[in-house]
Amino acid sequence: MPDHGISVSRFSTRPLYLQARDAIAQRIAAGEWKPHVAIPNENELARTFGVSPGTMRKALDLAEAERLLTRRQGRGTFVNDPSSGEQRERYNSIRGRDGKRICGDVEVLNLLETTVNERECLRLRLRLRERVIRIRRLRLTDGKPYMLEDVAMPAKLFPNLTTHQDASQRFVVLAQQFGVLLGKGEERLAIGAAAPDVAAALQVEEGATVMRLDRVIYTLEGKPAEWRLGQCLMEGRHYLAELN
Repeated sequence: MPDHGISVSRFSTRPLYLQARDAIAQRIAAGEWKPHVAIPNENELARTFGVSPGTMRKALDLAEAERLLTRRQGRGTFVNDPSSGEQRERYNSIRGRDGKRICGDVEVLNLLETTVNERECLRLRLRLRERVIRIRRLRLTDGKPYMLEDVAMPAKLFPNLTTHQDASQRFVVLAQQFGVLLGKGEERLAIGAAAPDVAAALQVEEGATVMRLDRVIYTLEGKPAEWRLGQCLMEGRHYLAELN
């Protein structure tokens, strides 16, 4: 396998297995290794990146734990497609009574690029005057709204998103299209009363009880990629599950 300039550095203080994982992630993000396609075997990768097979095995173990790759016994190691199946819904914490994630439909109400505000600075770890993409969208199931979402994303990670053909795509799909590899998600929960605009969007009375879901999704490097404040109806039809 030819080397295309992505290699680990023995002069870095970062452990070699993490550098090797980073090199794997870079090739996936750059589209060099496509979803569903097998990557070279462990020994080939070790030679390519100039590390021991044991170090490469540790890097592959981490990449698999982070859902970048899947090993299939006797077949090889394959790149995961974050836009398919459970991968696509991994940050969706809302489930129905049957325990299944509620996917439903998404309606974009507003989309713009603007200057970051104070709360966005804090939640996205941005500096004043940096740019963000703001999206207000409505989630529906069976044609009825169940969550209003206000989303902010660093514009530098998603350049020209406001002209994107389909900004209503699930966040993991957008991230894949922009070469952003996602890591963990964290969510805070609170109970509140629906403000007039929220009540109107959710088709309930002003002051109705809503669950507020304050969620941040991070890149694989640990930088905030999306902050979402969701306001969800909690009428016994939906309940929460942990983020994966």
